[in-house]
Amino acid sequence: MTTTSRRRFLTLSAATLAMPALPRFALADAWPKDKVIRAVVPFSAGSTIDIIGRIVMDPLSRQIGQTIVIENRGGAGGSLGTAMVAKGDADGYTLLINAAAHSGAPAAYPNLPYDAAKDFACVASFGSVPNVLLVSPTKGYKSLKDFVEKAKTTDLTYGSAGVGSATHWAAERFRVSAGFKGTHVPFRGGPEALTEVMAGRVDFVFIGISSGLPFIKNGTLQALAVSSAKRSPSLPDIPTTVEAGYANSDYNYWTGLLVPVKTPKDIVTRLNTEVMKAITVPDVQAKLALEGVEPAHMTPEEMDAMNKREIDLNLKIAKEAGLKFN
Repeated sequence: MTTTSRRRFLTLSAATLAMPALPRFALADAWPKDKVIRAVVPFSAGSTIDIIGRIVMDPLSRQIGQTIVIENRGGAGGSLGTAMVAKGDADGYTLLINAAAHSGAPAAYPNLPYDAAKDFACVASFGSVPNVLLVSPTKGYKSLKDFVEKAKTTDLTYGSAGVGSATHWAAERFRVSAGFKGTHVPFRGGPEALTEVMAGRVDFVFIGISSGLPFIKNGTLQALAVSSAKRSPSLPDIPTTVEAGYANSDYNYWTGLLVPVKTPKDIVTRLNTEVMKAITVPDVQAKLALEGVEPAHMTPEEMDAMNKREIDLNLKIAKEAGLKFN
């Protein structure tokens, strides 16, 4: 390098160092670029979280002016699709639409290829959805008490959307509280479990109200209880499991958006703002209400804390109750 070139290099370097720092929200302002955003749903199409996720992603896509493609990657209680996102690029173009199954996976799958708390950053809550206990009307149950009495004398089967899924956790918490055994029959997704319960080949299932409502309304499935802390406006005449006398049987079925943990904070903040805006659109609120979604606004930090609490609680319940997920 010549003396003149060296002087020019040093001058440019000094000028670069003297440049003001980029604005704090520079990354968020630049995101999204002209690039398709992939939102992974780790459950089958038609599942509760799939329905809710699509309701929210539609207005979100319009707001940010970018295409959001939803990919259903079901299997292993949601852990297969979730693992894909954990290994994805942390650039705001790979999102995870998940639910309470995310918090239950560590207790159900001790050897997960990801850490449900440390490998993800929670972005925004879509709300919570009560799970409803469904049976075939042909079983002839008159009440939840009637059902439990039967369950204590017969080895009933219960379906789920997979080991460690929210549908599985809701059933396990109720089963432990009510004091009966049973045989778990996992499926790839909720719709498959519902089909088997309707056909009478599986005795019962706990599933998000959004998936069960159509069948409750047309009489092909009977609702015995909801596992939320309070009655659902969608099924006001159906008691909660706690109300029916089964302590600690309620289950918080949260739904929301997560991203790989190294996603820039500015993008996480922008996404939270946009999701909160999307779920306050009257048309979106109406659609969510029809699916039984109850608002639960949270900051990313509040959602992270909630996720960690649920993970710890599920691990504790599994250990104390000696639950064996199979």
